[in-house]
Amino acid sequence: MDKKHVSYTGRLVMVGFGSIGQGVLPLILRHIDMPRERITVVTAEARGREVAAEYGVEFREIALTRDNYRDVLQPLLRRGDFLLNLSVDVSSVALIELAHQTGALYLDTCIEPWAGGYTDASLTPSQRSNYALRESALALAPKFAGGPTAVLTHGANPGLVSHFVKQALLNIAHDTGLQVRGPRDRVGWALLARDLGVKVMHIAERDTQVSGAPKQPGEFVNTWSVDGFVGEGQQPAELGWGTHERHFPADAQRHGFGCDAAIYLMRPGASTRVRTWTPMEGPFHGFLVTHNESISIADYYSLVEGGTVRYRPTVHYAYHPCDDAVLSLHELAGKNWALQASKRLMMKEIATGVDELGVLLMGHAKGAYWYGSRLSIDEARRLAPHNNATSLQVTVAVLAGMIWAIENPRSGVVEADALDHARILEIARPYLGKVVGAYSDWTPLEGRGALFPEAVDASDPWQFKNFRVA
Repeated sequence: MDKKHVSYTGRLVMVGFGSIGQGVLPLILRHIDMPRERITVVTAEARGREVAAEYGVEFREIALTRDNYRDVLQPLLRRGDFLLNLSVDVSSVALIELAHQTGALYLDTCIEPWAGGYTDASLTPSQRSNYALRESALALAPKFAGGPTAVLTHGANPGLVSHFVKQALLNIAHDTGLQVRGPRDRVGWALLARDLGVKVMHIAERDTQVSGAPKQPGEFVNTWSVDGFVGEGQQPAELGWGTHERHFPADAQRHGFGCDAAIYLMRPGASTRVRTWTPMEGPFHGFLVTHNESISIADYYSLVEGGTVRYRPTVHYAYHPCDDAVLSLHELAGKNWALQASKRLMMKEIATGVDELGVLLMGHAKGAYWYGSRLSIDEARRLAPHNNATSLQVTVAVLAGMIWAIENPRSGVVEADALDHARILEIARPYLGKVVGAYSDWTPLEGRGALFPEAVDASDPWQFKNFRVA
């Protein structure tokens, strides 16, 4: 468990030091051979100061803005250093450009806008979508080709789940007798998904962690960043749109620019629910919250011939957060999306529970296959300090992405889907609890229509209209 995966001589600047920053720091010091005196934390809030002091790293409480981020960060970065962006309300594109100009490596867990970008009423839903944010980051790739590695969106999801997808495809191929040597590029992976008959990919997650202190009125409770969850929950619901789909949603729009692999709904993800399944929970309703992987995975697994998309799966997040977070969301929506005055990140007070995070691949010969991590709070606490089950799935993915970047320092701008999934899973697996693969005959038509009949497409259970909760 204490294996050093890589030696690193550069400096590390961590922007943001919430639950993920505090949780990844001990993992970095455990698995990357580097002096802690070379680590600097730059964060907008005082929380975390004690953790930084515990590990002997420099702590600077400075809120980064459009006006000051260069003055604050540039003196801390030289060629070969690492800029680790775990912040909210700080533009990822701005930090990627700064990292490239200084010759530093870079990694983030999502593409962030400057403060207010998620809810700016002057922007269209398309302009404040994850689709648009992703396109703005990918636009840097041609200019930075062959330059310092910048790994985009490499937490648990987005990030780790992209590697789960590849391993799940290989597992299904093995179990259905399809001979596969191992795809070497995105076309090869897309061909494998098509040949297996995969129509839909859910990032299916159920968090059952429970606190000894229940949510109070006027309080938003969550097992990871409250600000991050509220921000993405207020963005429009987004999903990769598959070639098998026959029913375009009445409230959906296309973006009209970029890769065209995804659509968005004219409603927030925090009020959009879909049917999904995980092995422990069975069937449940999850929130279709926008995430970068819904777009990047759909794009990565697209087969295009002569300008026509011949194959693409439908991809989206289906998330049931901890029960207190669900109550918090209902209260938030009832207050017209005005955030509660009090925020609480559940960590030490969690009494029990599991975060079951994986990918659910559907439509192939064996029906549905879920592959992912089943991590309990007790296991998380044994494995790493300053983590709960949710955060550890993120922090170990950050660690693995950092190690990959150090080992591949001249890869330019890359997404999780392009990384070596075997290497990432090798590093992450010891921290993921039980890594499980499970087949199911579940479909979104199961148990439907007895009490409240709905219009469904019984000819193809894998249509999005069958997953969406009316």
